Parts: sequence; C-alpha cells; structure tokens
Amino acid sequence: MKYIFIINPIAGNDDKAKIMSKIKSAFRGGENEMIIEETHSSGDAKNIAEKYAKKYGNDCVVVACGGDGTVHEVAGGLAFSETPLMILPFGTGNDFAKKIYNTKKVDLKDIITRFGVFEGKPEYEIKEIDLIDYNGEICINVMSFGLDSLVAALGKKIADKANFLGHQAYNLAVAPILMKGLHYNISFDINCVDKKTGEEYKMQEENKDYALFAICNASYYGGGFCPAPDSVLDDGLLDFALVDGIPLFKALPMIPKYSAGNANEETCGEIFHTGYIKSGKVKSVDGSPLPGNCDGELFDYNEVDFSVKEKALKLCLIKQ
Repeated sequence: MKYIFIINPIAGNDDKAKIMSKIKSAFRGGENEMIIEETHSSGDAKNIAEKYAKKYGNDCVVVACGGDGTVHEVAGGLAFSETPLMILPFGTGNDFAKKIYNTKKVDLKDIITRFGVFEGKPEYEIKEIDLIDYNGEICINVMSFGLDSLVAALGKKIADKANFLGHQAYNLAVAPILMKGLHYNISFDINCVDKKTGEEYKMQEENKDYALFAICNASYYGGGFCPAPDSVLDDGLLDFALVDGIPLFKALPMIPKYSAGNANEETCGEIFHTGYIKSGKVKSVDGSPLPGNCDGELFDYNEVDFSVKEKALKLCLIKQ
C-alpha cells in the first residue's frame, strides 16, 4: 500500500521534523511505501490529493499532515473517490480531528501510535462520511456566517502582521468584533428535517437580523467552539445553530456555553435556534460579499447554494 503524506511545512506542531523522521525510518525497507509531498501555496494539497486518487484509487491512502486548512483541501481532492483520507493533526486548531478522535485535547503522538504509523504498518477502519457541497466546493467540517467569520478575517490580518502570535491572533480579534455590535443581516431559504419524525419543512427569512449562523457536518470550529455537539458524520443531515442579533450583554454569558457545546434553546432562550438541514441557499441582503467561511477558510460569495453529499468521503479511523 502507498501512503501519500501531504505535509504543510508551516503547520503548528513544533515536533514535526522529529516526528516525521521517526515515521520515515519506520517505513524504510517495509512492505508499505511512503511518499512525501509538501505544500507551498493555497490549493496545493487539493491538487496533490486529487492526482494520487486518480492514479492509485484504493491502492493508496492520503495522509493529511496539517491543520484544518490542509484537511479542508485534501477532502476536496478526495471527495467522491475511492482513496481514503487519514488525518494526522499537526495544526494548531485541529477542530475536525477533535470530532473524529473524540477529544478536545488532541494528542498527535498518541494518534500516530494508535494508527500504527510509527511502526510503518498502519491499521485502521474505513468509514464513509458526508460532506457539504457549497457552490461546487467541498466542506468537511463547518460552514458559518456572521460573527465568527468576522473574527477569523480580523484574526488573519493580525496574524499576517505578527505571525509570532499564532492562534492567539484570533483570540485578540474577538473583543474588537464584539464591541461593534452583533447585528448582521442575511436572507436564506433552507430545507430542514425533523430528525424524530423524518418530516421535511422549509425555513425562509428575508433580511434576517442575526449574529451567527453555523451549518455543521461535524462539531467543533474556531479553535474549539462547539455548535453541534451531537453531530453525526454519516446521517445525511447537517446540524445548524442560528443566533439572532443580540446586544453584547446577552452575548457574553452565551460564549462559554457555545464553547462547551451546551448552547441551545433551553440554555440560551428564544434567541438561539437549532435543527437539521439537507440543503439550502444563503445570500446577502444587498449583494455584497457574505461574512462567511468554510473549515476556517474565508470566502467572498454573495450567495451560497449548499447541500449535504451523503457518504462522499472515505475516512480512516483508529480501530476500536
């Protein structure tokens, strides 16, 4: 079996060189082949994954060695193919890894050990999971609009000017965004499902006053916030969390609940809405770019058509 390690050389883990050296030694002379590909610019990881998926199909595994941005790109390259994805979370946030490895404190070395990668003989089980298609692109984790995207945009600007701050740049961006007020406007037409009865229904809003709208395939984003604690990766549904436009004094007590995965209608009141979506359309009110992101990657669409794509990706999980 060929294992294609796609490595983001600037991903966050400080022990990366030492870890990769140990993995290389384990594969050397073994029955499995290790191929290393480094990324250098946006889009590289997707293109590399797609190239090997077309060339080798299910005779290879693509190993994403990076953070959520790398996972996002590799998933886009492997979607609807026969090639499975293995995730080694070398990043700083690693939000999708938190879901699949069932922990908020991701231990990279433990994950590598449990997969058998340090022995050069990986063992895993393959699960087919859903993805989100948005305007023809692929999302594996969470797509969101509003407050969090504005924080991400400002955090990126801070990080670009002071890259030594790392993920702290995004924490520094929270206060300035909160102080501007939590009232944004959006229009949407979404196709929802009552999970208990299976009944489908529509939610439509024009010029909706909102603070945040998260559409989730998995559970965590933004460095550990948890809008969808009970998400299921292969149920053909997307969980959503929609927060009405609110003043700052109402937002502050909600933040720790949102981080812990305890925010819902019961704990936050009528300003918080949850449910399940199959597809829909989200658009800006005035035609300007939406404040939106997908898997932490900002986009500038003024309209987004999205839908769940059932069992569109093969994912390697640690054997239980």
